[in-house]
Amino acid sequence: MAAAAGEPKKIIIDTDPGIDDAMAIFVALRSPEVEVIGLTTIYGNVYTTLATRNALHLLEVADRTDIPVAEGSHVTITFCTQEDKKLRIADFVHGADGLGNQNFPPPEGKPIDMSATHFLVEQAKLYPGKVTVVALGPLTNIALAIQQDPSFVKNIGQIVLLGGAFAVNGNVNPAAEANIFGDPDAADIVFTSGADVLAVGINVTHQVILTDSDRETLASSKGKFAQYLLKILEVYFNYHHDAYSTKGVYLHDPTAMLAAINPSLITYVEGAVRVQTNGITRGLTLLYNKQKRFAEITKWSDQPSVKVAVTVDAPAVLKLVLERLME
Repeated sequence: MAAAAGEPKKIIIDTDPGIDDAMAIFVALRSPEVEVIGLTTIYGNVYTTLATRNALHLLEVADRTDIPVAEGSHVTITFCTQEDKKLRIADFVHGADGLGNQNFPPPEGKPIDMSATHFLVEQAKLYPGKVTVVALGPLTNIALAIQQDPSFVKNIGQIVLLGGAFAVNGNVNPAAEANIFGDPDAADIVFTSGADVLAVGINVTHQVILTDSDRETLASSKGKFAQYLLKILEVYFNYHHDAYSTKGVYLHDPTAMLAAINPSLITYVEGAVRVQTNGITRGLTLLYNKQKRFAEITKWSDQPSVKVAVTVDAPAVLKLVLERLME
């Protein structure tokens, strides 16, 4: 059963903080439309241990230490027994500490004594149909929850994920977007699970840019979130200037977060999505629009439909991000 009208939507943020994760978490905490009931952590921008530390730190900055943090998987779903499996960590984008090389003091808080997977399954059971997972990193924790509890896909309200590069080049290589590339097998499990999935890919998030002048606007605010972000954004801006020759940064995670908070900000198409799990195009996300019925039985046949974002109201997203971070 979905949340009643006027009742805040319960969300769990699955996150690998990350500079734009920090922005998305702060936006969520400043959004009356949602109630953040937990953070689960995953590798991606940093290793999982550091993601947990950063999640606890960000909640302390926000004075929201009442929100539990559950630590997630340290390895990809296919290699859960191989500790030496090499992960792709994007410290060159976010800094060695994930938060702009500021080296903040360690948080006082600790994660709860429950894995991210267990927490996801438990909360979905506790509030059937009412919890939205906003997944901002590789999808390992979500896939493990699907594998652990067959009823999870029915109990969870929606999974809004930042991931994929639908009909555009990726940002890890021409084929793949970073979160999907981080654990392609997990992504394929999520896309074919039958859950209510909305994928917000970089084909959409590359339309939402926080410019150099927007950063100056942020600097004019005395709000604690704005002032905190100004400290950590330099590394992120430098990376974008070098990698994309842009005068600004892409707001990947905040766009996905706002799509979960206010779905009217995006439009989407529906179809089956499969993920390439090996070879030169490992991490490729391909949407089948189901308009043609093929004669052969394939890996696409009888797969459930998911939603894939195709347009975004970029000015509205940017306006909301700035307003909520500057308050």
